[in-house]
Amino acid sequence: MTTPERLRAALRETPGAASLEAMLAAAAERPETVRRSFPAAGRQAGREPLPGAPGWTADEAARALLLAALPPDRAAAICELYRYGDADEKRAVLKALPMLDLGTAALPLLHDAIRTNDARLVAAALGPCARHLDQAAWRQAVLKCVFMGVPLAVVDGLDERADPELGVMLAAFADERAAAGRATPGDAVALLHRLTRKEP
Repeated sequence: MTTPERLRAALRETPGAASLEAMLAAAAERPETVRRSFPAAGRQAGREPLPGAPGWTADEAARALLLAALPPDRAAAICELYRYGDADEKRAVLKALPMLDLGTAALPLLHDAIRTNDARLVAAALGPCARHLDQAAWRQAVLKCVFMGVPLAVVDGLDERADPELGVMLAAFADERAAAGRATPGDAVALLHRLTRKEP
């Protein structure tokens, strides 16, 4: 799991490092500034990938650190930032969840994300915090990944959590695709083979 320390170190190598440090210092001293800084982080940090934090962009990292600066009773504030954020802001919240220790308070955000048609949000919701989803919701989210073409590699704990019922759902999906003359993604086929104990 990516840590706040790793994100902060990666941000120090970006062109806007000085202004970002000032923004983060202000958040640490006055958490009430996060509400204003969070949406502005895209302009402040830029949206380039962070070499020191694979899979993260500068704005996502800055937003994650702003969320981490909120006080321990931060769940309501984080949910509000997610609710009113744009897609980039919502994705940053979802990616930051593993380092925020919200527990089941993160569930409304996960459920909202997996209901969307935004593949990036669905993928972000299936990180480590997806362990809080019940099995039925988790299976539906995995199937949605397959439907949307989201690589199953993004699903945290897939091999440990995949069960025969998911195999039944994948088999039905594959049959529907075949009937329509469309292929099932290779990673879904491989998972289906594992679940049904067939050789690919």
